[in-house]
Amino acid sequence: MRRRSIAAVVAAVALVALSVFVWTRVVPSAAANLPTGRVQKGKVQLKVYTTGELRASRSTQLIAPPAGGQMQIVSVAQSGQWISEGDPIVEFDAAEQEFQLEQSQFDLASAGQELVKADAEAAVQVADDDVAVLHARFDVRRAELAASGNELISEVEAKKNVILLEEAKQKLAQLEQDVQSHRETTRASTNVLREKRNKAQLSVTVAQRNIDSLIVRAPFDGFVVIRENYGAFGGPIFPGMPIPEFRAGDTTFSGSTIADLVDTSHLELTAKVPEGDRANLTAGQPTDVAVDAVPGLTLHGTVRAISSVANRSPFSNDVIRQFDVLFDISGLDERVRPGITAQIAIGGATLNDALYVPRQAIFETGGRTVVYVRTGNGFDAREVKVRARTESLAVIENIEPGLEIALVDPRSPSGARPKSSAPTPTGQRASR
Repeated sequence: MRRRSIAAVVAAVALVALSVFVWTRVVPSAAANLPTGRVQKGKVQLKVYTTGELRASRSTQLIAPPAGGQMQIVSVAQSGQWISEGDPIVEFDAAEQEFQLEQSQFDLASAGQELVKADAEAAVQVADDDVAVLHARFDVRRAELAASGNELISEVEAKKNVILLEEAKQKLAQLEQDVQSHRETTRASTNVLREKRNKAQLSVTVAQRNIDSLIVRAPFDGFVVIRENYGAFGGPIFPGMPIPEFRAGDTTFSGSTIADLVDTSHLELTAKVPEGDRANLTAGQPTDVAVDAVPGLTLHGTVRAISSVANRSPFSNDVIRQFDVLFDISGLDERVRPGITAQIAIGGATLNDALYVPRQAIFETGGRTVVYVRTGNGFDAREVKVRARTESLAVIENIEPGLEIALVDPRSPSGARPKSSAPTPTGQRASR
């Protein structure tokens, strides 16, 4: 039993000795082999790099006209075809509208004839009324003349003349009222016929306008992008099904978007930059653009506008928010089309006499930003303030130039960056 106790003590002493050996020999040796760099002082240009997409500054959707009902495409341009202003892009079958035009023209002609007939009947009625009024006035005048000699005839004859005069006056008054009523009735009937003719004329105008609208023409020069016809199969669309573009013979409804017309005479560039680089961007900064689809082609431009609010994609796990940036591009090439991606280099400000270190030398620990400075016993954490970041460098403060710093985390045996450290943003580069 005593032998076993002695063996356990010997084993414990050996384990302690081994730990001391590893701490004094292995760990300093590992620290000595860590990659390091130095705090340098000099000029740093805050040049921001990102990826953007070219898009047309002017485009429009070509929509099926509001002609009503189902319409059939007679002809349509091809995707990518260049179209001049005023050239037809999509033409629909006009048979139904032409029938409506003929029917409206017939209604218009019929309403015109009815109006002519009504005007003629009104003229006849006016002439008859004038003759009747003239006869009535003649009768009144004759009765007045007869009554004017009543003192020379008998009393009976005189009363008869008075009665005849009153009857003639009443007949004239009644006839004048009838004439006024006839004219108002004629005027109302004529107005109804005129409105009928106007309605027929409006129908003709609408039908002709619908026929004209069935030919969709280009409002400006550009190239055409034909949309996909989701109603081509007449049923539900399942994932993975190939959807054809609109073509001659397809049917659609009013309001459906058939194609897009894109003006390529002036392109603009859109991109996103991390919020850490927002301070390095201002409107008017020069930009170099390398087009991915055209190797060797470099365009030039300027920053037009920067969004005032950062946003984060709802479909991404990235915690870094981004700002939208819009660029103006000059020196366009005919090979450059909207939708092409490009690599953007934005020339930022230049910092003179700045202290900078390699970007991988910056670590986050305990809510502090630190670098690990070599000392006689290894590496000590020194808290610093990051003034600006580029892809390869970090401009810092609160440290002396010339110090040797670790480029990997000395706390990790493998030198890997711990998961608790904040991830290093990407998507930037810098020139110095």
